[in-house]
Amino acid sequence: MATKIVMEALSPTMEEGRLVKWLKNEGDQIAKGEVLAEIETDKAVMELVARGEGVLRKRVLGEGETAPVGNLVGVIAAPDEDISALVAGAGGPVKADEQAKPPTEVVAKTQESAGASSVPTTPNASQGEASAPPQQKTQRIGNAAPRREQPPVPEPITEQAPHAIGNGGRLRASPLARRLASENGLDIQRLSGSGPGGRIVKRDIEAAIAAGPQAAPAAAPARAAAVTGADYEDIALTQIRKTIARRLAESIGPIPTFYLTIEVDMTAVAELREAMKELGSDFKVSYNDILMKAVATALEKHPEVNAHWLGDRIRQFNRVHLGMAVAIDEGLITPVIFDANRKGLSEISAEASALAAKARSRKLTPEEYTGSTFSVSNLGMFGIDQFTAIINPPEVGIIAAGALEEKPVVVGGEVVVRKRMRLTMSCDHRVVDGATGAKFLRTLRQMLENPLMLVY
Repeated sequence: MATKIVMEALSPTMEEGRLVKWLKNEGDQIAKGEVLAEIETDKAVMELVARGEGVLRKRVLGEGETAPVGNLVGVIAAPDEDISALVAGAGGPVKADEQAKPPTEVVAKTQESAGASSVPTTPNASQGEASAPPQQKTQRIGNAAPRREQPPVPEPITEQAPHAIGNGGRLRASPLARRLASENGLDIQRLSGSGPGGRIVKRDIEAAIAAGPQAAPAAAPARAAAVTGADYEDIALTQIRKTIARRLAESIGPIPTFYLTIEVDMTAVAELREAMKELGSDFKVSYNDILMKAVATALEKHPEVNAHWLGDRIRQFNRVHLGMAVAIDEGLITPVIFDANRKGLSEISAEASALAAKARSRKLTPEEYTGSTFSVSNLGMFGIDQFTAIINPPEVGIIAAGALEEKPVVVGGEVVVRKRMRLTMSCDHRVVDGATGAKFLRTLRQMLENPLMLVY
């Protein structure tokens, strides 16, 4: 009997997926559980496995195409079985000109209370139970309609580097990739892109540098290209960028947000960090590691901030699961350090490094990026003094950390130079009042200015 291959819900928030690469060809013998293709979800690139066995008779969805969860991707059947009815009734990939509306209602739920999910499940009549992960600690339910797709990037018009040429023959590469290529004397036109739609990203440049100068010889500057090239380039949205756009719209509009900013003396934290470094590499931690430990410890003392807004109630958590914003080529993702308040600095440092590496390689599992109760975003390493971050619903707050700077301040009637950092908290006013947020930040300041409190 024929088995449908459908677009499965591979993450709790996935509504559609992009088929990155087929790993099997039509005519290949398929065993149950065998990996068929790589699917880009809203958070990571994951594997689509076979739910039946037989011959891969038809690949309905092409590489690079997008389809909603539940749509037909391919068909596994016996060599002589008639599959024409299945293929004829298949829903095609999402079209660029489809009209769409954003979700009309978003209600956050957690695993303990959620009885339903906004993520469509795989039809039992096709592949059986989907390979989606178990329900996570946070869920979103509501009326979800298809979303507007961006126009697809036109086909390449030249033979050189077809994987990287987009609209008007212009090279498709991220700004960071272009800068790294220029700094290292690489001819970016000769590189293969591994990003969405063949876009050249940072890891492609690093791979070319590691391969040596013969991998991508530098080309002579071409001034004419700057004049005769295309006026603009349309970048197709990745699944993660679509999710970011939707989540931001769900946050900054409906949530009544206000902001509280403090400036913290980080001199004691700097001394603590240096003392730990002298003990050896096993004790080396970053300023961000110490900040996350301090935030987690402060949240333990202020459960009213470590909470979720659930529409008809507020849920305060006794455990602190800290979301850590990580910038990747395709956008932003927030892996979670679970029970951060119960972990030591070295443990947080090791876990944060491992999660950040998996995030940048798009290898995070749904269990690693869902379930946070509060989040931290740090742009200090980019020299940003101060900024405001957007709350990740159903959370009710997020800390935005700026750069660590040496500033002249008055201490004991004398002007001295101290290390200072600005922290801004975005607060959901439905849950966190001004005084509530201020008390939390006061505790956080005490933790950072007296870091021995973190081990108390």
